[in-house]
Amino acid sequence: MITTVCNVHVTDDGIEAFKAASLANAEASRQEPGITRFDLLQQVDDPTRFILYEEYVDVAATEAHKTTEHYLTWRQTVADLMATPRQTYQFGDKL
Repeated sequence: MITTVCNVHVTDDGIEAFKAASLANAEASRQEPGITRFDLLQQVDDPTRFILYEEYVDVAATEAHKTTEHYLTWRQTVADLMATPRQTYQFGDKL
């Protein structure tokens, strides 16, 4: 299993657009055969900060996700909403 955690900081005026695009991406991503979990979380004390929490069955599923139409649409839609570049971390099997 591969877990991906993506930290995102959006602009103040980009919050709602980011949420809408990310929720659409998450819903479509949950339908992919290699994804077991795909969540969007918003920070309580700073609404401009989000985490995308994603679980994949293997590395191939993470790579396949990045070729999907919904991911490519999401990436293009949110690019101008970022206050800083997103930071993504991948983790292996649970210990």
